[in-house]
Amino acid sequence: MPAKIPLTDDERAAVDDGQTALDKLLERLADSPTPAGPTPRQIGAPATLLPVIDLTTRTRSCRPGEPC
Repeated sequence: MPAKIPLTDDERAAVDDGQTALDKLLERLADSPTPAGPTPRQIGAPATLLPVIDLTTRTRSCRPGEPC
């Protein structure tokens, strides 16, 4: 689902290449400062693994105006 949001090479790989690239991106971001200053690792935020979900298949049909 490419959108008009500029992504770094690591972010693009996480979108295009799946779980391994996403895990690498999360590990790298653990040492990036938050807006408040400390990094997620410094504040003890867990390195949560995000599941990669296949969005190409539908699990149910959606009706106009209803959330899917």
